[in-house]
Amino acid sequence: MAREAKYDVLFDQVPVGPKTLRNRFWQVPHCNGAGSDKPGMQAEFRGIKAEGGWAAVFTEICLMTPDSDPLPWVGSRIWDNGDIRNLALMCEKVQAHGSLAGVELTHGGGLNHNAETRLPARGASQIPSDISAANCRAMSVREIRQIQREHVDAALRARAAGFDLLTLFCGLANITNFFMYPFYNKRTDSYGGSFQNRLRFTKEVLEMMREVIDDCAIGIRMPIDTLDEPYGYGDAGFRAEHDAPEYIETLDPLVDYWDLNVGTLNWGEDAGSSRFFATNHQADYTRIAKQHTAKPCVNVGRFTDPDVMVEAITSGQCDVIGAARPSISDPYLPRKIEEGRLDDIRECIGCNVCVSRWEIGGPPIWCTQNPTSGEEYRRGWHPEHYTPASNRDTAILVVGAGPAGLEAAMVLGKRGYEAVHVVDGHKRMGGHVSWVSTMPGFSAWRRVIDWRETQINKLDNVQFVGSSRLSTSDIVNYGAEHVIIATGSVWAADGMNGPMHEPITGADASQPHVCTPEQVVVDGKELGRRVLVVDHDNYYMGSAMAQLAAEKDCDVTYVTHWDSLGEYLRFTLEEQRMWQRLTELGVEVLSQHLTLSVEGGVGSLLHLWSGRERAVDFDSVILVTQRNSVCDIYDELHTDDDRLADAGIASIHLIGDAHTPGMIAQSVFSGHRLAREFDSPDPSVALPFIRERRLVGGTDDDYTLASVSIRP
Repeated sequence: MAREAKYDVLFDQVPVGPKTLRNRFWQVPHCNGAGSDKPGMQAEFRGIKAEGGWAAVFTEICLMTPDSDPLPWVGSRIWDNGDIRNLALMCEKVQAHGSLAGVELTHGGGLNHNAETRLPARGASQIPSDISAANCRAMSVREIRQIQREHVDAALRARAAGFDLLTLFCGLANITNFFMYPFYNKRTDSYGGSFQNRLRFTKEVLEMMREVIDDCAIGIRMPIDTLDEPYGYGDAGFRAEHDAPEYIETLDPLVDYWDLNVGTLNWGEDAGSSRFFATNHQADYTRIAKQHTAKPCVNVGRFTDPDVMVEAITSGQCDVIGAARPSISDPYLPRKIEEGRLDDIRECIGCNVCVSRWEIGGPPIWCTQNPTSGEEYRRGWHPEHYTPASNRDTAILVVGAGPAGLEAAMVLGKRGYEAVHVVDGHKRMGGHVSWVSTMPGFSAWRRVIDWRETQINKLDNVQFVGSSRLSTSDIVNYGAEHVIIATGSVWAADGMNGPMHEPITGADASQPHVCTPEQVVVDGKELGRRVLVVDHDNYYMGSAMAQLAAEKDCDVTYVTHWDSLGEYLRFTLEEQRMWQRLTELGVEVLSQHLTLSVEGGVGSLLHLWSGRERAVDFDSVILVTQRNSVCDIYDELHTDDDRLADAGIASIHLIGDAHTPGMIAQSVFSGHRLAREFDSPDPSVALPFIRERRLVGGTDDDYTLASVSIRP
């Protein structure tokens, strides 16, 4: 199927300095947990994006020197010859598909506390770090010359590795902007004070790079506006209307492209979640650049809709469609547009689980929509290709049509299993995502179900049977050889929770004044005027229920034993926005409080550190304490192995929340992993994967899953 003519503009070639983009799709720098220490993962992760049609594919931040050490956060490094060799593999994988390989050259200056290298930091001024206990002294002019030369040396190493696009990172936490922004630069010499003085450091670095490099494209990635407080630095930062014209016009002769975003260290205003930001939300800022340069401009904005992309190009907003999260969710997004397969695009839901893995510090990337993300090398998973199963002549029953069940059924179908039936008690597919996606701000999460439903409907060997609740006998007599239980989880009706390991006294959701999230959203259980939300979950549900109740004009008190509301929201960059939303709605937030009882319309609270008690009156209480696996059928099926054998059932598997309640990303991964390995000797046990590590005197046997006898 050919693409529609209206999308032709997205596939124009674009000259970028001495290089040429084969289309207008640019995977902007973003972290994945690989760095340069996991070259296999880095190369395959980026290479598959090039295969999927991204014309430019970048590393994450690439640290130039050992005194720019962001540990525990993981970035690439271009310190030495070893890094050159490791990152060269990524360049080869990207360029093999006709794409350009890019690197984001970064020096964090005084921000980093160099926990691994233990080196002192260098800064524009002696300003404490925004994120750690680190400090630094202001560099002398001689030391400025040294760090500028180190920028050039790093660019030369990147060129030696084979990179085509050399981006000087001038955003977020970087030495260039510590000179540029008055918020950080307190110097009184020729590198401080006036706008041109503060820009001098960056200008001189670019001039030095230009003197020795003429066969790579050199560009800048920068926030064109650092926003007003409380989200940014106000006039102590950088403003699109006032500062961008002079900045761009001064540096434009020295750069080949501009990669633009907005924000500061508070990068939730850049990589904004779908709960708070629409697609292309940065346009009003970023489009200003095209008024001052003819060089290619790259914009980001969680682009997934090709019509929005075309409008961004044809309106003169930008020249190139930049993306991080959409390229993670679907590495083949450009190729699917080019081939006219729009309904196959696996659209990013903007949940920022990918971001959270970086923010936690170190773990490999996760994606809710794309469980193969980060697994391309170590598990050999491709986002579009599925190995035909060796035992395809078999019938499989999947009980439950939530994220885990649908993912398992889809992958089994694509692997060619003869007959896969997905049976669910509800008329439509979706599991808990069906009702979560109806809550304020969560509509994009419905894409998790919609995409899988679309894929399953294309498979003749996969059948969905709705409105059918199966008993144990029904499953035994269904005629399937293999059974997968994906029945999800439910919120505890008795307030059972993590901090106490006991139910909350008086919590009983069979009573009219006590509610679980399902009862409020699905069943429409009435809420009284005064609502107490008890949150021990640490993610989105507690604060989301507080928002929902407040928007129903209830007086809401939100209580959690954590230090903040849903602390994981800090990692998804949603905490500040969520806090402000609840504040606007008049919600009282009580952190570090344990709810001991909810009896007689009174919640008895205990402040964890001070030991002070407090009472909160309520008419309704919503319990967001823990989720309980719905696995009764699985347990019952295992009570009679002879009965299963007589029925011809060879195996039973438990996946998703029915096994272990967790994020949607984990449920999807659980179903995907089982289906990918369903023809292994025991699919319930994950196959070993490649671990990139240095082994002294290692052999192939060291990478085989160990089987150790336990002595009596």
